[in-house]
Amino acid sequence: MLKEEILNLKQKKNALILAHYYQEDAIQEIADYCGDSLALANIAQKSDHSIIVLCGVHFMAETAKILNPTKKVLLPDLQAGCSLADSCKAEDLKKFKEKYPDHKVISYINCTAEVKTLSDLICTSGNALQLIQSFPKDEKIIFAPDKNLGSYINAKLNRNMILWDGSCHVHNRLKTEEILKLKQQNSDALVIAHPECQGVVLALADYVGSTNGMLKFVNNSTAKKFIVATETGILFKMKKENPDKEFLIVPMDEKCSCNDCDYMKLNTLEKLYQCLLTEKPEITLSEEVMQKALKSVEKMLEMSKQLGII
Repeated sequence: MLKEEILNLKQKKNALILAHYYQEDAIQEIADYCGDSLALANIAQKSDHSIIVLCGVHFMAETAKILNPTKKVLLPDLQAGCSLADSCKAEDLKKFKEKYPDHKVISYINCTAEVKTLSDLICTSGNALQLIQSFPKDEKIIFAPDKNLGSYINAKLNRNMILWDGSCHVHNRLKTEEILKLKQQNSDALVIAHPECQGVVLALADYVGSTNGMLKFVNNSTAKKFIVATETGILFKMKKENPDKEFLIVPMDEKCSCNDCDYMKLNTLEKLYQCLLTEKPEITLSEEVMQKALKSVEKMLEMSKQLGII
């Protein structure tokens, strides 16, 4: 019944529902599009709908608003934040930049709109390697806010980017002990991991990539069992597209066989319905912030298209 009401409201209000892969199963099932941050940004930019409902976290909804300044952008729960974005305040990054005046700032999309205004380029886990590789080797770069993703890129590309000291609490808490335990019990399983994990975790992975990258890897792999080092929500899509394969999420601790982001899971089907019904909470940003932030986000999308990533 609730699903039918959501679909009726969506049609009536010419709304587009976008959902990240970390959302609860019911939301992913009803969304028009599910994707990672890069895909959602790309779809949002192309949208001709009157309303965009972003089922994800705050920075994702802000990005949709930046790309659609004249449209109404809604987030089912305004408290759906991000520990990584919270770790990098705009005023702190501004001071940090002053120490390295000859450096370009490349920021991971998991940051606030204000941080995007201070950035020369935005990247996602799905395009970071290719975008940064396109810069000359001697280009001086500050990478914010994820030190784990930044360290991974530095190691892969033999770079020496200056890293902001931030991390995602969901990925940062994953431990090698839990992976080794699962691997010992499932010797035939491949380990796939998101680059927001710590380097010691990534060193155990057979594949490292964005949520979308992990999905493609699983879909194309002949393996039948996977140990997954990221947020639990990704399993919905993996199982749906690969019903004959088995997936084991790396647990946050010994008590729970899950690894949920509390922020992502704040959005529910009921809140999505209320959001469409009342057209609140709405994301609002100043014209100045949107215009400044748009430059770094559009540059990311343009470069991604040129490099054939999207």
